[in-house]
Amino acid sequence: MTGQDWIEKDFYAALGVPKDADQAAIKKAYRKLARQYHPDQNPGDAAAEARFKEIGEAYAVLSDAEQKQQYDALRSMAGGGPRFAAGPGGGPAGFEDMFGSMFGGGGARAGGPGGPRVQYQQTGGAGFEDILGSMFGMGGGRQAGFGGPQRQKGADVETRATLPFRAAVEGTTVELTVDGRSLKARIPAGVRDGQKIRLSGKGRPGMNGGPAGDLLIAVHVEDHPVFTMDGDNLRMTLPVTFAEATLGTTVEVPTLSGETVRLKVPAGTPSGRALRVKGRGVATKKRTGDLLVTIQVVVPQKLSRAAKKALEEFAAQADGEDVRADLATRAAQ
Repeated sequence: MTGQDWIEKDFYAALGVPKDADQAAIKKAYRKLARQYHPDQNPGDAAAEARFKEIGEAYAVLSDAEQKQQYDALRSMAGGGPRFAAGPGGGPAGFEDMFGSMFGGGGARAGGPGGPRVQYQQTGGAGFEDILGSMFGMGGGRQAGFGGPQRQKGADVETRATLPFRAAVEGTTVELTVDGRSLKARIPAGVRDGQKIRLSGKGRPGMNGGPAGDLLIAVHVEDHPVFTMDGDNLRMTLPVTFAEATLGTTVEVPTLSGETVRLKVPAGTPSGRALRVKGRGVATKKRTGDLLVTIQVVVPQKLSRAAKKALEEFAAQADGEDVRADLATRAAQ
């Protein structure tokens, strides 16, 4: 897209929003129109396809704060209309006169020839050289000067993807729709909830042959009923009985792969202790994590008479150790 396109095309009209529309209104209008004119909804309809392209082009500019600011400034200064008219006598409009009318200065004579010279002063927003670059495809950036077309990188685009827990652990490929484009993105194994994946060159197209921007994918990982991720490790909680924790036992523990592994719970294991199962965590290109199993001693809510009597006999046979002996002392520190 050239700078002249910005002058001639009314992107607000293309989306059907007023010029003071905020980003929420712009996005809402774009989504509605994109659904209406999407090629999948209008197979073989060339007019709908052209309208869909026009909508995407308008949204690409108006949804980017920097490009929208430059577009508004350029349209305002150029009158929001077609190419510049000829100057007096049928010749092209003078460079100073044209920019004098646009900027209220820029070296033009106020009040016609012989009037006082009004100097241009930048007041923020799109700079004089930057606007020239946008209008005429010139190297208007401060680094490039006026020497030739300036390559500009396209804007980055951010989107979201929700993954099942297993897909996040193992890695997956997702299909996304970004600015009306359908694309596939590879999500690496071990991606965490809230993490952002950057895909180079998958954002909006550059200008004057510049590189495309990047695509940022904000990932949301759904919860799993048993497992959680802790870096490259997986965690789970293993319920055991009081007798198993006291006397020790060996139990079958499920893994995310669907297999089970035998885990030895040593005698006297307290609730909250974590036992490690090697190599059963997240497998990434760099390493494979472990499965950390946290022991949870389950206290029975109901006891039979025989069980209660046996527990009372156990308590009577205990060595009488006061497990809260130093609690008050530590609390007073």
